[in-house]
Amino acid sequence: AAFAVARAENKPVFVYWGAKWCPPCNQVKATLFNRQDFIQRSRAFVPVYVDGDSPGAQKIGSRFKVRGYPTMVLFSPQGTELTRLPGEVDAAQYTQVLTLGMNAQRPVKAVLADARAGGEPARRLTPNDWKLLAFYSWETDEQQLVPKKDLPAVLRRLADHCPADPPETAARLLLKAVAATDVKPNVKPGSKPAARPVVKPEPAVRDKLLRLLADPVQPRVHMDVLTNNAADLTRALSAAKTPERGQLVDAFNAALKRLAADATLSRADRMTAVIARVDLAKLDAAKDAVVILPDALLSEVRDHTARADREITDGYERQAVITTAAYMLEQAGLLDESDVLLKANLARSHSPFYLMSDLAANAAKRGDTAEALRWHEEAFKRSEGPATRLQWGAGYVGALVELAPEDEARIERAVQQLFTEAGAQPDAFFERSARSLQRVGSTLQGWNKTNKHAAVMRRLQARLAGVCSALPADEAQRAACDGVFKPAPTSRA
Repeated sequence: AAFAVARAENKPVFVYWGAKWCPPCNQVKATLFNRQDFIQRSRAFVPVYVDGDSPGAQKIGSRFKVRGYPTMVLFSPQGTELTRLPGEVDAAQYTQVLTLGMNAQRPVKAVLADARAGGEPARRLTPNDWKLLAFYSWETDEQQLVPKKDLPAVLRRLADHCPADPPETAARLLLKAVAATDVKPNVKPGSKPAARPVVKPEPAVRDKLLRLLADPVQPRVHMDVLTNNAADLTRALSAAKTPERGQLVDAFNAALKRLAADATLSRADRMTAVIARVDLAKLDAAKDAVVILPDALLSEVRDHTARADREITDGYERQAVITTAAYMLEQAGLLDESDVLLKANLARSHSPFYLMSDLAANAAKRGDTAEALRWHEEAFKRSEGPATRLQWGAGYVGALVELAPEDEARIERAVQQLFTEAGAQPDAFFERSARSLQRVGSTLQGWNKTNKHAAVMRRLQARLAGVCSALPADEAQRAACDGVFKPAPTSRA
């Protein structure tokens, strides 16, 4: 229907894919969608909001290849995808990027092809073409333009060939390339980090970053990349316990302090700058080591938290910022204070189950298994929406298997409930819902790898088979359902 209107009125279509509980989605609602410049700009496109829990939403997600919340995509009136918009830039910058996408003469896919071709096709690209590439939401691309494994090299090539004027375009491409290349060290126990190549520290690139961090304007322009990737960029461009590492950390801290104090940024963005400083303080610590942060930094963490909790009146902003603050407290080692904040906000949140999951994570970090499972179970009970319930149910099952693997009855009961709910949903085996159920299947296979729980598994497989048999044999959902319990491929020794 939206595309029919778009063709009739010759307007692009703006699709926003999100969920009620999602903190970044609430941040977008609190800081972008209510701005007059955005509202005025929205009159020039046909807006479509797809809530992930709406009927048919997961099927739509599969069709348009949108996976993470939030994802924002701009289409031509004829349905061609023009670009994906970055949800983490600040609101004023977002409206500029949106306008850039709406005025684009060609889809970003065609622009990228010319940029990668080099030679005359690349020379024909305009500054706005290059900016379209620099501000494309590579994080939500879902490998449509570039396979994930190739992304760092592609971004680096773009940065190297991008014209120097304006300087922020090439700088952003370079920052994105380095951030995408470094291996993330913060992974859950028992899991492996993403298989991404590690760059060798490059003095020339490090010097460019140092100059950018010292600039009075540029850190504000690239706020989202710097605050979300400070530790990754530092790790990629310097070796541990070297003068170069210390120089980068000092430069980052100075720039991040300015961003944290910048009143033109949202509370969430300023808080993310503080979180980046916490990450840098723990950068070279051994895994699971207890790091005592400087008193001044702990004071700043507490001040930002207390001020946000005291001053926020908008419900959307509260959902976004309080969850960020609780995470910041936890990362700073202030678990008890994180708990106090979360519990005080349960009654004020429109999606308290999200906060309950954070309480469960805090309890697990303390080693309080019973409390962690209690909060996981309560979060699942309180979760709302078909896709959300499958996602939170999968999280609950994963927690049970990890923390109480001998409690067969509780695990079976939770999984049976999930399969029953999936059977009652028309699109349970599309997109996020399908991945939630596939995660349950993988978790249970690992739980039963020695056949210790074979009887439970037979009953669960029989229950799922009943759900699958009710789906049309030629439908994509049937194949997804049948694949939930397929053994994961074994790797060769």
